[in-house]
Amino acid sequence: MTLPFPFLATETAPCPAGLLAKAQSLPAPKVALVNAGSVNPLQGIREAADLGLADPVLIGDADKINDTAKQIGWDISPYRIEHAPHAAAASRAAELARAGEVDSIMKGQIHTSTFLKGLLPSAAGLREKGTRCGHIFHITRPGSERPLFLTDAALNVDPDVDTRKACLSHAVRLAEILGDTQVKAGILAPTEDPIPSIPNTMEAAEIAEWAKDALPNATVQGPMALDLIFSAAAAKAKNYASDVAGDADIMLTPNITSGNALFKLMVLGMGCCAGGLVMGLKVPVLLTSRSQQAPARICSAALGAIVAAAS
Repeated sequence: MTLPFPFLATETAPCPAGLLAKAQSLPAPKVALVNAGSVNPLQGIREAADLGLADPVLIGDADKINDTAKQIGWDISPYRIEHAPHAAAASRAAELARAGEVDSIMKGQIHTSTFLKGLLPSAAGLREKGTRCGHIFHITRPGSERPLFLTDAALNVDPDVDTRKACLSHAVRLAEILGDTQVKAGILAPTEDPIPSIPNTMEAAEIAEWAKDALPNATVQGPMALDLIFSAAAAKAKNYASDVAGDADIMLTPNITSGNALFKLMVLGMGCCAGGLVMGLKVPVLLTSRSQQAPARICSAALGAIVAAAS
C-alpha cells in the first residue's frame, strides 16, 4: 500500500462562505471558458453556473463541447457556444471581452502560454499601454475566512521592480474590493536587512519606500523574511518593529519560484483553499488548473464575479 506523503494535509478548506455569499449577491457575470470541450473545465464552469457565479459562454470546438456536455449529463442549450477551435479560442475570448460581451475569461483545456498569448499582448486590446498584469492567489486555511493575498505565484517569472510594484497595487486593489481598507503587506526576502549582495532585499526596500506615497491606504514593509511576515513572536524575538509582522494581508514574492512553492505548500501541506485571478486587463482572468479541487475552482469563480462587478 502506498502511504500519503507525510506532509500532505488531510483536510482541505472550503471556499470561504463570506466570499461566496458576496459573489452570489451580484448578477452572474458572463464568463468565457476558453477551449471548453473537455470534462474538467466544463465541470468547473458547470459548478460555477449552478452556484450563480457564472453565465457561461463556451468557446472552442463546438462539436467537442456538445459531446462533452452529453458525456457529463449537462444541458448546455441555454448557453452561448462560440466555435473557435484550438488557439483561436483565446483570441475569440479577447474579442468578446473588448466588445463587452463577456465579463471575465476562464482558462479551459489549453496550455497556459497559448491562453495568455491570446489575452496579454497589447494587440488583444485588453490591456492599457504600459499596464503590467499580476496574478493573485486568495488563500484561506481551514477554520478561517481571513485571506492571505499572494502575488505573484503564477504569471510573472522573474519580475523587475516596476512589475512587482504593479503586482502589489493589484493585490491592494483586490483586498479593497473585498472590503479591507487598511491593508498590510510584507515584501518577502531572505532577511530583513537590505544587503547589496542579495538584490531582492534592496528591491524590497525600494518598493516599500515607493508604497508610502503610491499606496497611502496600505502599510507596506520590506524586506521581510518569511518568519517575520507570519509571526509577531518572531519579530519580537528579533527586536524587529513592525505593524505587519504576524498580521499581513498581502505577501509580495520576489519571483515565481518562491511564490509558487509557497502557494503549493499552503494548499498541499496546510489544506488551504486558493482561488486566483489575473488583474490588469479589461476583465479578470481565471487561471484554473486541472489539479484544482472544487473549493479552489469555486473560490476563483467567486473572485471573478466580484472583481467583474467592480470593474
